[in-house]
Amino acid sequence: MKEERLQKVIAGAGIASRRHAEKMILEGRVQVNGQTVTILGTKVLPTDKIVVDGKPLRQRPEEYLYILLHKPTGYITSASDPQGRKTVLDLIKKVPQRVYPVGRLDYDTSGLLILTNDGELAYRLTHPSYGVEKTYQVKVRGKIPPEGLRSLAKGVDLEDGKTAPARVREVPGQNQRDLPTYEITIHEGRNRQVRRMFEAIGYPVCALQRIRFGPLELDKSLKPGEYRLLTQREIRKLRQAVNLEPWICSD
Repeated sequence: MKEERLQKVIAGAGIASRRHAEKMILEGRVQVNGQTVTILGTKVLPTDKIVVDGKPLRQRPEEYLYILLHKPTGYITSASDPQGRKTVLDLIKKVPQRVYPVGRLDYDTSGLLILTNDGELAYRLTHPSYGVEKTYQVKVRGKIPPEGLRSLAKGVDLEDGKTAPARVREVPGQNQRDLPTYEITIHEGRNRQVRRMFEAIGYPVCALQRIRFGPLELDKSLKPGEYRLLTQREIRKLRQAVNLEPWICSD
């Protein structure tokens, strides 16, 4: 029998992302064979009895679920909120399985959000070492000069360090009253990164929407707040993007 890291087993069971599983371990919320484990990297066997928050762990969910949500503004990307604000899970109450969001979109940001109980996929999609690209559509007041766009593309200095190079392009407007719109593609995932990048060059964001995540594009048939299941082809592309075996059968 093969040993595996405890946080990976928890993530694979669909309880939480691997990062959240690590936090749960450090907080003393996980027991293995009756003993509380707080050391990251602890390895377990399939025969070990694992308990998380007082509940026995299923070694694997009966069925993985993958959801594409068109997140509206006014919702936080979290399972709960101490301040009582609406969360993205409020939009998928009819889904019987327990799923959680992959990465985050700010309260005032809309667009493509993936939710799943596939912990390993969620971990890889958000870990910077896999370099999964995200594309955002940004509206600002005033046309950004070429030197400002070059700064975004080369990387701008933020309080937590210089950003990695990005791809930026202007999106032609439909009429003269439209706010100037730009698309920016990044592979980092810092807190409020896109907003801070545009603020750094003097153009605060008026509206922000994620339109692509890795190989997935925002489904234009979905209204804000609506969702659908990913197709098997989309799941396979996501797994391939982060070097996971495409175990989903072909369409």
